Amino acid sequence: MSMMQAAVFVAPGRIELADKKIPDVGPNDALIRITTTTICGTDVHILKGEYPVVPGLTVGHEPVGVIEKLGSAVQGYQEGQRVIAGAICPNFNSYAAQDGFPSQDGSYLIPSGKCACHGYKATAGWRFGNLIDGTQAEYVLVPDAQANLAPIPDGLTDEQVLMCPDIMSTGFKGAENANIKIGDTVVVFAQGPIGLCATAGARLLGATTIIAVDGNDHRLGISKVMGADVTLNFRNCDVVSEVMKLTGGRGADSAIEALGTQATWNQALQVLKPGGTLSSLGVYSEDLKIPMANFAAGLGDHTIRTALCPGGKERMRRLMNVIAAERLDLGVLVTHQYKLDDIVAAYDLFANQRDGVLKIAIKP
Repeated sequence: MSMMQAAVFVAPGRIELADKKIPDVGPNDALIRITTTTICGTDVHILKGEYPVVPGLTVGHEPVGVIEKLGSAVQGYQEGQRVIAGAICPNFNSYAAQDGFPSQDGSYLIPSGKCACHGYKATAGWRFGNLIDGTQAEYVLVPDAQANLAPIPDGLTDEQVLMCPDIMSTGFKGAENANIKIGDTVVVFAQGPIGLCATAGARLLGATTIIAVDGNDHRLGISKVMGADVTLNFRNCDVVSEVMKLTGGRGADSAIEALGTQATWNQALQVLKPGGTLSSLGVYSEDLKIPMANFAAGLGDHTIRTALCPGGKERMRRLMNVIAAERLDLGVLVTHQYKLDDIVAAYDLFANQRDGVLKIAIKP
């Protein structure tokens, strides 16, 4: 068999199933037969044309599968082994990677005539479904496989580890970037899959008052399972006032913004104590402004940190250890299952957020 099915970007508003050649395997690569993948909010940005990729590119960046073929230089793995790879698949050769930022491995900016950011788009170390063919397909080629393949521990299902390549890694990085200390109060804005993982990460890092904010009561209920102590539906209350009441007027130690809108960004700044940290996880599709009043005119000793999903086999190993040790069950985030044949319908469901969807398991 030399051909496979893959979900490809055709034009804004159109991702379709197409036949593509199964990739050839180079010395440092591994060909993975995908057993489960999923759709990410970033894929929806691609679908809508808000983040530009070349037509014909296979989309998706969250692989769970089995090694079909190994490159001649890849050691320590075997064909038939169950593995994942991070959504960010660094080669660890760049200055940024060797300076402690492996997710920034690769080009930070590349020319793009379609992007509003002065003719360039940010790429960092994100290759799957961005610079190279991605994972919503029967097979995916993993580059620099020695650095990126992580064996799945025995006894864990595809659904249990499906969040590790991106959603869990990104959400946890949001919590790690929030400078959380034991006993802290943390506000997490938006309880989509990444926000839910940020909530769980804040709990694991020692926060003792975690305030989850969303406009969907169903998601707020799930946030309680993930570790939230207080839930606020922004449709029913003034979030900033409520946080100030809950903190006795001090403000929150940290705020995690996991949606990528101006409104949530503004509120995340407003709830911070002097010296607090804003951890930004949202993917922004338009210019972002920092209101002077919310930023205390620059006099509040605030820290703002952004993050891209950390990748690499060591990051994946640690995340799967959390799952294997039963510290966290993210299988509850997988609310729907679709065959790869039905990927267009799956996108329609996910992009329009119907039927209580959180994450969809896509099965080739």
